[in-house]
Amino acid sequence: MSSRGLPALSSDSGLSRYLSEIRKFPLLTLEEEYMFAKRLKEHGDAEAARRLVTSHLRLVAKIAMGYRGYGLPVSEIVAEGNVGLMQAVKRFEPDKGFRLATYAMWWIRASIQEYVLRSWSMVKLGTTAAQKKLFFNLRKAKSNIGAIEEGDLTHAHTVKLADQLGVTEREVTDMNRRLSGPDSSLNAPLRSESESEWQDWLADDTMDQETRMAEREELGDRHDLLSNAMSTLTERERDIIQSRRLQDEPATLEELSQKFGVSRERVRQIEVRAFEKLQKAMAGKAA
Repeated sequence: MSSRGLPALSSDSGLSRYLSEIRKFPLLTLEEEYMFAKRLKEHGDAEAARRLVTSHLRLVAKIAMGYRGYGLPVSEIVAEGNVGLMQAVKRFEPDKGFRLATYAMWWIRASIQEYVLRSWSMVKLGTTAAQKKLFFNLRKAKSNIGAIEEGDLTHAHTVKLADQLGVTEREVTDMNRRLSGPDSSLNAPLRSESESEWQDWLADDTMDQETRMAEREELGDRHDLLSNAMSTLTERERDIIQSRRLQDEPATLEELSQKFGVSRERVRQIEVRAFEKLQKAMAGKAA
């Protein structure tokens, strides 16, 4: 699937024009989306593919805005997201009952994250699961604990973040320094003389009834998959995974070390090993 004929964002300075252009493409109803997806899948209809892609360009732009804090050109982030969208359209199975937006968002995010990780490899960004998690979650974690100061984190904040994200304090400090830099807000004006904000140009992500039903069904399948995989863990491993990764407010390593009478490092090792077992089990059952 080619990007020819789609609006192009050549530089960040043309972002407002690009956002204006993609808003001209109509969103599709459930029936239209299904019809175009069937035409693409059964006949390789290029026009059907174009309609599916253009109707979701606003979704790509909205997701891309969430990755502006990594110091990379927004134009390239959007371009990578569009690549993910085209992959999603190519692989979309309309008869499974999901809306394309629900399916495509995972491809869009994966494509953007791969680009960000490739770009940050120049500063020797770690590639372990924990370091990737740290890379993409540090800003949110800082906000959750009120660590909004510029520059280096306080020792207390560093300890808390390391505990929450399952990495060392040194890794938190290093990553925070790498990520320090100018950031933008969705409430920032498009231009100095404009009252319009970035978020004004983004698509309304309020889900219709069909999308909500599709998401509930998909989440149900994932829940069943996770539940079956969890049965492969020991009782202690299940407890630690649930406490560290499946709660809105994860337990700290210190809390779990006291509960099980082992060191914080031992809890971290058990968590890593259990998560690897869980991933392997889920991959096997999903195959």
